[in-house]
Amino acid sequence: MASTDPVLEAVNAVYIAESRRVLATLIRLLGDFDAAEEALHDSFRAALEQWPRDGIPANPRAWLVSAGRFKAIDSLRRRKRFDPLDEAGNALELAVEDPAAWADRESVEDDRLRLIFTCCHPALSADAQVALTLREVCGLSTEEIARAFLTPAPTLAQRIVRAKAKIRDARIPYQVPTPAELPERLDAVLRVIYLVFNEGYAASSGSSLTRHDVSTEAIRLGRLLVELLPEPEAQGLLALMLLHESRRAARTTETGEVVLLDDQDRSKWDRAQIAEGTRLVERALASRRIGPYAIQAAIAAVHAEAPTAAATDWHEIVGLYDVLRRIEASPVIELNRAVAVAMRDGPAPGLALVDDILGRGDLGEYRLAHAARAELCRRLGKVDDALAAYQRALALTRQEPERRFLERRIAEVSAARSAAGA
Repeated sequence: MASTDPVLEAVNAVYIAESRRVLATLIRLLGDFDAAEEALHDSFRAALEQWPRDGIPANPRAWLVSAGRFKAIDSLRRRKRFDPLDEAGNALELAVEDPAAWADRESVEDDRLRLIFTCCHPALSADAQVALTLREVCGLSTEEIARAFLTPAPTLAQRIVRAKAKIRDARIPYQVPTPAELPERLDAVLRVIYLVFNEGYAASSGSSLTRHDVSTEAIRLGRLLVELLPEPEAQGLLALMLLHESRRAARTTETGEVVLLDDQDRSKWDRAQIAEGTRLVERALASRRIGPYAIQAAIAAVHAEAPTAAATDWHEIVGLYDVLRRIEASPVIELNRAVAVAMRDGPAPGLALVDDILGRGDLGEYRLAHAARAELCRRLGKVDDALAAYQRALALTRQEPERRFLERRIAEVSAARSAAGA
C-alpha cells in the first residue's frame, strides 16, 4: 500500500536515488563495508525521526552521510570504552572526522567509482566480484542475487562475507586505479558487468530464457560507469548491452518459447535502445581506441539496423569478426564468425569452420557449438549428423526454453528422416 505521508515518501525517494552514493562515501570514511552498511541504516532511521520534525534538508545526501558518520563514530567510541581489544581503536582511527573529506563534491562523486573497482578487485574470485557488486553497488538483497544465480542464499551470503573479509584483511585500497593500472582493472569491471548482463539476457539455467531484473541492473551499472569514466570500452559495453536488450520482447513467444533472430518480429524491437546503442558505438569507434566490446557492439548494431533478416549485411559482420578475432582471439568468437560465414557464403563453408573448431577439442562442452553444427547439418540435409549434434546440444543444455526448442528440432528432423525413408 502506497504511503500518503509526504515526508515518508520523500525519505523513500531519497533512499532509492541516493542510498548507494551514501553507502559508497561511508565505506570510504569508515574503512569497513559492514560498519558503513550499519551507518547507512542508522542515517535513514535518523531521517525518519528528524525530517518530519525539522523538515527535509537542502542536501539530503550530505545530511545522511554526516548522520551516518557521526553515529558510526559514536558507536566505535562506545565499543572502545567497553572492549579491551584493539579492534575498536583501530576502526576508530579509520573513521574520518574531517568534514572536508565528505563535503568535497568531486571526491564524493568518485566514491561510486572507487566502490565499483573495489568490488571487482582481482584479488577476489570472479563469483565474489559479481556477488559483491550486485550487493554493494546495485543494492540487491542477498536473496535477490541468490535467486538470480540459482545459488542457495546462505552460500551467497557467505561468499559476500568472505569477499568483505578479504578486502579488509588484504588491505585492498578503496581507490580508483592509477592511469597505469586502469586498463587491466577496467577490464575486470567490464567483465563483471557483462557477466551479470549475460545471466539476465540468456540465463544459464532455469525455467526462463531471460531475467529482466538482472540484465536491467547490468545496464544500470554500465550507465554509471560511462557517467563516471567515459572510456571507449565502457561506452562499447553499454552499447552492446542496450542493442542486445532492445530485442528482448521479440526473443520469446507469449508462452515463453524461443524465437530465433531470423524469425523475430522486428516491430517489437526497442528503437530507443537501438538509437542510444548506435550513438554509443559511433562514439566509441570514433575514439580510435577500439576494443572488443566496441567491435561486438558494432556487430549488434548491424543486426539492429537491418529492416529484415534477409537484409542483414553479413559481409560487414564477417569483416567485423575478422577485426575482433585479431584483437581478442577465442574459440567462441571463431564460432560466431563461422555462423556469419555460413550466412554469407552458405552452410557448407560455415560447417567446415565449426568442425575445425570442434576437431581441435575447443568448445566440446559448449552447447551452442553443437546447436550451430546441428543447424548447418540440417540445412545441408545431413539428417543423421544433425540429429547427433542436436542431441549433444540437448544433453548440455540446462535452460528449459532452450531444451524445448532443441526437442522440437529433434522431432522435426526425425519426422523428415522417417518421411524420406518411407
